[in-house]
This record gives sequence, C-alpha cells and structure tokens, in this order.
Amino acid sequence: MTTVIECGPVLAASPDLKAIKAKQQSAWSSGDYAVVGTTLQIVGEQLAEAMDLRAGERVLDIAAGNGNATLAAARRWCEVTSTDYVEALLARGQKRAEAEGLRVVFQTADAEDLPFADASFDAVMSTFGAMFSPDQSRSADEMVRVCRSGGRVGLANWTPDGFIGQMFKTIGKHLPPPSGVKSPALWGTREWTEKAFGPGSSSIAVQRRNFVFRYRSAQHFLDTFREYYGPMLKAFEALAGVGRKALARDIVDLVGHFNKSGDDTMVVSSEYLEVIVTRR
Repeated sequence: MTTVIECGPVLAASPDLKAIKAKQQSAWSSGDYAVVGTTLQIVGEQLAEAMDLRAGERVLDIAAGNGNATLAAARRWCEVTSTDYVEALLARGQKRAEAEGLRVVFQTADAEDLPFADASFDAVMSTFGAMFSPDQSRSADEMVRVCRSGGRVGLANWTPDGFIGQMFKTIGKHLPPPSGVKSPALWGTREWTEKAFGPGSSSIAVQRRNFVFRYRSAQHFLDTFREYYGPMLKAFEALAGVGRKALARDIVDLVGHFNKSGDDTMVVSSEYLEVIVTRR
C-alpha cells in the first residue's frame, strides 16, 4: 500500500533580526561615518525647513549619526534630543554642537525601541538613518508613537533608483544580504511610506529631492567610502582579493554612469525621498 503524505508550502525561515542588527551596529561603528556624514549637512537643513520647525518645539533626531538634522533643529532654537545606537557618532555630534554653542541632549537609543513615553515630541526626524533598521515596521511605529497628535515625522531616505540606492544594489551583487532582509531603499518609495505611516497619520507629503556628491574623482569617492563608510568597509573586508577588485571596478563604473562633472572630478546627483508625516 502506498501512503500519500500531503505537505503544505515550505515557508522560508524568518531572518534573525537581532543578529542582523548586531552586525549592522558593528558596521556603522567601524570606519568613521562622520567623515562622510558631515558632507550631507544640507539635507538636514532642508528637512528642518520642510518640517517648518518652530522655536521651542521638542524635537527627536533618530539614528542621528554625527548630527546633521540635530544641528539643523538646534539652530532653529528647538529643544533637541539626538539619538543613535553608535556612541562614537553621538560624541562627534556633541563636539559639533559644543563648537557652535548649541544646546542638545545626546542619548544612546535604538530606533526600534525608543526609551521615550508616548507623544513625547512635537517633531521626530531621521536623515538616512532609521531606514537602515532591520525591523522596518517597528522603527516606523516607534517614530509615530513618540510623536504627539498633530506633530510631524520628517524623513530623508535614499530611493532605490538613485545613486546610493544603486550603490547598495551593486554591493549586494558581490555580497548578497541575509535571506529575508528587506532593502533599506524601501523607505525611499511612496508605496512603503504610505503603508508604514498611513494608519497613524492625517496627511503624508512626499517630495523627491537630490543631494549632490562632490569628490575629487571617482577614485577619491571610492577611497573615502571604503575607509570611512562602515557598510562599504565591511563589504570589502568580507571579499577576497579578486572580489574586492571587481567591487571597486563596479563602483567606479557606477560613478561614471551618474557623473555629470564633465571633467575629472565627481559631481553625482543622488535622489532621495523627503517625507513629512502629520501625526493623526
């Protein structure tokens, strides 16, 4: 007699988000992101204006890095709390604030588990930070939770088709991400943004903007990111000699594809999505 066993669909194992976060934290702690981060200051200023930050408002910067959005809010006389899970980056932000005489509270915190009560802030910001959380929905929920009703959540997120989105895609071809992990670039899409923030919002305003990377050359960009930008530093460390050369060549080629300088320098426009969510 033949016994037939009916089997249901095989489900893929869920990714170990805790392990992935630990690995990411190690990556962002390596190199010195502040060297790259400080060049992005204009994005923080633009976001602060788009959010119409008012003097005296309580503002939280999540995954703040070395404090671009933090400083922008503090320059507008807001009461700012700057958070990140990499203490060394917060220390760099604190030095910048002290140099400008700006009052900011710096606190180590995880974007997925913010140590603040509900509705603690008038405005919540993140520039190219929260988008890298492994548990994307949880980070979005946390941003909404700590924002008061009628307050604003402001984001600047790289888009999938922009230069940085394509750079991560290029790295992924050489060093595939863990199975089941969603691309950070999802935060740079209107569809994901509306799905993640729609239920807790009364309105969502989306604007495509561009940041221009300016370096001495494609090689200068590669050398800088390879040394200071944690995710790329770790990618090169994980590859063997031939793989490293291939990745380096592909990144230089990618720069060439986007470069509009017309000379030996690098002038590359990278698209990002600016999102302003008004809390329900």
